[in-house]
Amino acid sequence: MVILQDVRDAAERLKGVAHRTPVIRSRTLDDLVGASVFLKAENLQRVGAFKFRGAYNAFSQLTPEQLTRGVVTFSSGNHAQAIALSARELGSTAVIVMPQDSPVAKLDAVRGYGAEIVLYDRYTADREEIGRTLAGERGLTLIPPFDHPHVIAGQGTAALELLDEVGELDAIVVPVGGGGLIAGTAVAAKGLHPAIRVIGVEPEAGDDTRRSLAAGERITIDVPRTIADGQATTAPGELTFALNKDLVDEIVLVSDDELRDALRFAVDRLKLVLEPSGATGLAALLTGRVTPTPARIGVILSGGNVGAARLAELLAEGLR
Repeated sequence: MVILQDVRDAAERLKGVAHRTPVIRSRTLDDLVGASVFLKAENLQRVGAFKFRGAYNAFSQLTPEQLTRGVVTFSSGNHAQAIALSARELGSTAVIVMPQDSPVAKLDAVRGYGAEIVLYDRYTADREEIGRTLAGERGLTLIPPFDHPHVIAGQGTAALELLDEVGELDAIVVPVGGGGLIAGTAVAAKGLHPAIRVIGVEPEAGDDTRRSLAAGERITIDVPRTIADGQATTAPGELTFALNKDLVDEIVLVSDDELRDALRFAVDRLKLVLEPSGATGLAALLTGRVTPTPARIGVILSGGNVGAARLAELLAEGLR
C-alpha cells in the first residue's frame, strides 16, 4: 500500500524537477460557492498536467538496466506525455500506447518529447493487453498510468504542496479517472488531517469508481463517451480501489454541459486554460454538488492539455 511517507519521499525526488504549481484564488468563485476555495493549478505543471509527478517518481526509481531497455505505458494523453518527458530527462526511451482519437495536441506533444507511439481503437482493443505484450516482446518496463504505488505516491505530492501552502482544509475535491490522483491525494491529505473530506468527481458517462465504491467491489463499465477524455476509464485499478474504498468520502458526477460551463468560467474569470477532465472539480463546485458546503475547500485542477481549436469548439458547443 501507499502511506504518507511515500508521498513525502516522492516530493524529495521531484524537488527541482517538477514545478511547485501556484494556488489560485477568486473572490467571484468564493462568493458563488459560499466558501474559501483554493485551486491547485496543475494545468501549469510540466507537460500541462499532474501526471508528471507520478510518472517521474516511478521512472526515477528504475534500475540502470531498466533505464537502458526503456519503458512502455498506455494512456489517453497526459500520462503519455509525462512518461515521454521523464524518459528524455533520465536518458531513457518510451513506447506509448495511445487511442487513435487522442487529442492532436497530446499526440504532438508525445512525439515532440521523442517517444514512439502505438495507436489503438479504445472501443475495440485492450490497451493493457497491448502494453503487456510490448513489454514482453521488447523487454520494456511497464509503468501504468495509475495502478502503481510509485505513481500514486507521486500524484499525492500536489495535495502535499497545497496543504503546506494554505494550511488545513475541510475538504479537497479531485477529478477521478483510474483513481491514482485521488488515491495519492487521500493518502497525503488524510495522513496530515484525518478529518478532511476527500471528494472525487467523475463525468456522468464514466462513473466506474462511484459504482465500484457503492458495490464494494471493482465494477467495469463500457468505454465512456464524454468530452473528459482523461477520465474515459472503464474500471478503477486494483490498488487505487483498495486505497479509495477506505479513504474517499464521496464521489459526485458532472455532465459534459456542466464541464463546458466550468471551462468557460475558468477562461473568463480565472484566466486559466483547462481541459475538460481538469475542470471536473471546478464544475462540481459551480453546480453545488459538494454538499454541505465546507468553509475551506481545495480543488485540484488536474490538467490543461487542450488545443486552441478544440477549446474553441468546446466553448462554442456550450453556448449553443
